Amino acid sequence: MVWNQPLQKTHRSSCEGLFTMPNVSIVISTWNSGDVLPQCLDSLVKQTYQDFEVIIIDNGSSDYSIEKLPKKWPAIDFQIRKLEKNTGFAAANNLGAHLARGNWLALLNSDAFPDPGWLENLLRAVEREPKFSFFASRQLQAGATYLMDGAGDAYHISGLAWRRYAGFPAAQFGLEPEEVFSACAAAALYSLPAFLQVGGFDESFFSYFEDVDLGFRLRLQGFRCLYVPDAVVQHIASATLGVRSNFAFYHWQRNFIWSFIQNMPSGLLWLALPAHLTANIIHQIYHTFQGRGGILLKGKVDALRGLPRVLHKRREVQKSRKISNMELFHFMERGFLQPYLLGYSIRKINQEMRSSR
Repeated sequence: MVWNQPLQKTHRSSCEGLFTMPNVSIVISTWNSGDVLPQCLDSLVKQTYQDFEVIIIDNGSSDYSIEKLPKKWPAIDFQIRKLEKNTGFAAANNLGAHLARGNWLALLNSDAFPDPGWLENLLRAVEREPKFSFFASRQLQAGATYLMDGAGDAYHISGLAWRRYAGFPAAQFGLEPEEVFSACAAAALYSLPAFLQVGGFDESFFSYFEDVDLGFRLRLQGFRCLYVPDAVVQHIASATLGVRSNFAFYHWQRNFIWSFIQNMPSGLLWLALPAHLTANIIHQIYHTFQGRGGILLKGKVDALRGLPRVLHKRREVQKSRKISNMELFHFMERGFLQPYLLGYSIRKINQEMRSSR
């Protein structure tokens, strides 16, 4: 879908009225990202929509000098904060959100490289679809753009989640705008007031699954997410920490339990609990045979240790919930085997594509 109407620029004036604010605040959390950050910033300079600031939150990097960025990219309106240590993706982006001066908060990974029309097309979606408050980008695999990296996030009743169409042929999938459960924070746009209203990311997650958890809480407050297929980025998945690193694996396994417990409404929790327990058992058995059972088990044990905090957070989240169980249930994936057959589906579809050539 292409929108050609003129794009309105909205500024928030300061209390003193002495200057105008950018419409969009783009937050980039970095940690030893010196090999990819320049390409990301080059992509932002080329954006067709330029009413934005860039907020860099550096988590104690040692591989480049963040202070030199404004000189290398003078066209960008920077805010830069260098932290002493790695506080995690969640905390860094929360800090960026509190520094933001825009109406809209765009989160962008340092290893995500947006096409020139990325931000403009997101904002056209904002104008065209005012009932939505956060927006997911079309992510292609950097270096293999014929494959999808994601089209928003899907959430399963078991608590498992994944990027829609990741690994699928880009020529056939993710071509139409549609409502999705949540947005992958590698390249997403949020209403800043909505983001702050739900408390931003849960900083105890550190990283991984934190964007799904945020999307869940936004949904519980009645906010909705739209996938925008012409807001395109190329993404190097896990460029900083490595694909399927033990670090990522541990945090993902721990955090998906926390998110399920603190966000799933009581009426659905007991319905979904058997599927959640089954998912944990299947993962434990499968990854034990893959040689990663110890790491996974540590994630599960630490998830249980964190339950007092999670249950306290649950009381807060559920007390302010505004949508019904059925509204939420409608946007969840429910196929019993669906999460476990994703790899098979990807291989089958790509094999069929190769055979048809």
